[in-house]
Amino acid sequence: MTVEIPGWKHVYSGKVRDLYRPTDDSDPRMLVVASDRVSAFDHVLSPGIPGKGELLTTLSLWWFDQLAGGDGGGAPVPNHLTGEGVPDPVAGRSMIVRSLDMLPIECVVRGYLTGSGWAEYREQGTVCGIPLPEGLQDGDRLPEPIYTPAYKAPMGEHDENISFEKTVEFVGADRAAQLRDASLGIYRRAAAAAEAHGLILADTKFEFGTDEAGTLRLADEVLTSDSSRYWDAEAWRTGTTPKERMASFDKQIVRDWLAANWDKQGTPPELPAEIVDRTVARYRELLGRLTA
Repeated sequence: MTVEIPGWKHVYSGKVRDLYRPTDDSDPRMLVVASDRVSAFDHVLSPGIPGKGELLTTLSLWWFDQLAGGDGGGAPVPNHLTGEGVPDPVAGRSMIVRSLDMLPIECVVRGYLTGSGWAEYREQGTVCGIPLPEGLQDGDRLPEPIYTPAYKAPMGEHDENISFEKTVEFVGADRAAQLRDASLGIYRRAAAAAEAHGLILADTKFEFGTDEAGTLRLADEVLTSDSSRYWDAEAWRTGTTPKERMASFDKQIVRDWLAANWDKQGTPPELPAEIVDRTVARYRELLGRLTA
């Protein structure tokens, strides 16, 4: 549910985040508030995950700081944060950001074979149309990370995997190449940082926008449990089955339960308390391991 915030007006709600603008229409900033809502298969589920909004925001802010520093072998990555303090009613789970012209591309990078990519690979030997070597198994590391963009569909519609060539049609050749190169570069830096903490960053997705000067900026959330797959590196190394190898620190627990208990028709069932508790515990553990 949205909250009343002095000086701000609610303008939009997504599956997880709520957007506010200043009551002064000349102020170009926005307030992004992460709720405790959880979504899977394009549905918002019930109940939410207690404390999830604060956990996601804390992790995003940590990653934004790591990337903005330019360490880890890469140049600093500009982002949408203003650095200002947030209003008390949403303290801990919100960010004040600059308004950007958001690009309609979800920038997905995959370093490991799993999920929808594994399903396509079994049928066609490809992931999002990109040919891969024969003989790979669910959870295997790819020879090199691959960039598999998607078109961000309007609210209520499904995002659509698209080719790199299609992104050129949407944003132009130079910007499409910039999105690809930035996404792959950020993924490699983040994967190395995660590995240092005993974690595997299997895949992730980024969103970018441009400011008034045309500068590309990383926006929305970044490298969170909602936008990424994180696995335990030791379990991956020693596991003998996909489930053992892919001990996850993300909402895969929710996806797995929902896939086993819902035929994707009508309203999704309520999440059991056990699934909610396990999910929030893994979110907390991920934050603790990364930021320790």
